[in-house]
Amino acid sequence: MVLEGEALTRLNDELEADRATAVADILHENRFIPAGAPEGPYTLHLGIVEGRLAFDIRRADGTPITAVILALGPFRRLIKDYLMMVNAHAEAVADGREARIQAIDMGRRGLHNEAAELLRKRLDGKIDVDFDTARRLFTLICVLHQRITH
Repeated sequence: MVLEGEALTRLNDELEADRATAVADILHENRFIPAGAPEGPYTLHLGIVEGRLAFDIRRADGTPITAVILALGPFRRLIKDYLMMVNAHAEAVADGREARIQAIDMGRRGLHNEAAELLRKRLDGKIDVDFDTARRLFTLICVLHQRITH
C-alpha cells in the first residue's frame, strides 16, 4: 500500500493515527480483487490525480496491472464531514467530554458505513472490495484529500 503525495503536508495526530490503523488493517486482512487481474498479491498506489481518485494497481514487483480512476465529487460531502468529525473528536478528547466522544464515534461509524457503501458501488465491476476494506480505503481517501488541500 502506497499513498501517493504523502509528503505534501503533515497530518494532525488523530488523522495520522487513522492512517496508520487503516493501512495496518488493510495489510492484515482485506478483500481487494481487480476485475480481470491475475491473482495477487497486489501493491496499491492510492492517490489523488487532477482532482480524481486513482487506484494504480501493480504486482508486488511493481509491474503495472491496471488503474481505476474515480471522480471525487460523490465523496466530497462525506470527506468534509469525516474531517470535521476528526477535529471535533480531538477537541472532545482534549476537553475530556466522554459523552461527546461517544456521540462523535457513533456518527463517525455511520459516516464510514455510508462512505464504504458508496465506494463499493463506485468500484462495482472494477474492483471487488469487502465492506471493511472499503471503510479503510475511505479513511485513506480522506487522509489523501487532507494532504492535498492543506
